[in-house]
This record gives sequence, structure tokens and C-alpha cells, in this order.
Amino acid sequence: MARAQQIARIPRIGVLWHAGSAEEEGRYFSGLIDGLLEHGYTEGSNIILEHRFPNEMPDRFRRMAAELVSSNVDILIGVGSQTAFYVKEATDRIPIIFIFVPDPVGAKFVTSLARPGGNATGLTHFAADLIGKRLEFLKETIPGLSRVALLVNPDTQVARLYADVTDTVATKLGLTNHTFAARSRDELEPAFDAMMQAGMQAVTINSEGLAYQQGVHRETGNRASVAAVRLV
Repeated sequence: MARAQQIARIPRIGVLWHAGSAEEEGRYFSGLIDGLLEHGYTEGSNIILEHRFPNEMPDRFRRMAAELVSSNVDILIGVGSQTAFYVKEATDRIPIIFIFVPDPVGAKFVTSLARPGGNATGLTHFAADLIGKRLEFLKETIPGLSRVALLVNPDTQVARLYADVTDTVATKLGLTNHTFAARSRDELEPAFDAMMQAGMQAVTINSEGLAYQQGVHRETGNRASVAAVRLV
């Protein structure tokens, strides 16, 4: 009887996103659902998904991560580098799968890539390691390039990592890097205006939640979405 009850129990997965809705998450949201379907998991049938959408707000990240932990989900998924910090902070008991963390070892999510240890594992996109390549490509593409902007969301815990690595690599390449901040889509246009006024010639944007969130809205014609092209 006990075995039969365990088999009948439907596993619950808590997913902490970074945008404000499933629509804003776009293909990433549908990709998760489609991927589960491909492996035989149908929501409401043999799996339950608990979604939370903090809309890039730090207080909501922390509160929603705590909500998922207190609801006793079986697995936690943190989508995005910022999101992963909050789910890791919320529990050392529930298994965590993180997605898009630039440096999981440096961020102390895992002990090593080969042997994660602890309660977290997942995917890294090596974003910090690619900063040098981005700057090299910019230098090759733009003759006479000397002043480069870095756009970050200062509310994210990876912002400092991106800024430090970019400063170091820029110096090696003979470039001057200036960091500009935007905490929301409303702050993107002023940030790009500040870059123009400061004489920036190009901008690099790392894989933070705000960049993905803005990408969903690029079809709106928002001036900030094309400002990176104007700089060069």
C-alpha cells in the first residue's frame, strides 16, 4: 500500500524565472514545456510545475524563491544567473538545477564542473570567459576603437564579475571600458543616452535577465533596442 501511494504521488517542480510573465520568457518558457513533453512529462498529468515570475525585482526574487521552498517542491529550477543565486540562497536541501550561470565554481554553486557536490547542478554558458572574445571582435570590427561601454544591471550579483573581467581584458587590449547601469527596461534608454554623451564607440551586453527581457520587446521599436547599433 505504501509503495502504491508513492507511485501515485505526482512530482512537483518549482521554476523561478527572471521576467514578469510566461509571455516575456518567450521561447525559453515554451522550450521547458516542450522539453518535458519530449521526455514523457505532461503538466497536470504526471508532473506539476510551480512557476514564479519576479520581473527582475530583487525583493520578488527572494520572496518567490522562499515561497517555492516552503511549498516543498521536489526540484527547484533557477533560470538565469541572478535567479540561481536566490534559489541557492533559499535552500541547501532541495535539489537545484541552474541555467545560464557564467561561473558556477567561482560563484560557489558547485565544487567543480566535474563533481558539483552539494544540492546544485546545471548549465553554464561561460559568459565571463567570452568577454575577452567579444572585445576582440569589437576591436577587429571597428577601426580605431578605444572607448567601450559595458551595460549591466547593478542589482544582479554577477554585475561586479562582468565589470571586473571586462576592465581587465579591455586594459590588455588597449581599450578603455566604462560601465553603465540599467535596472529595468525603463532605464535602458537613459543608459544609452549617457553612453552617447560620454563618447562611447561600442557597447557589450552580457547575458543577464534584463537583456533577455528587452529582447522580447525589441519589436516595439523602443529606441534603446537599437541604440547599440547607433554607437558604432
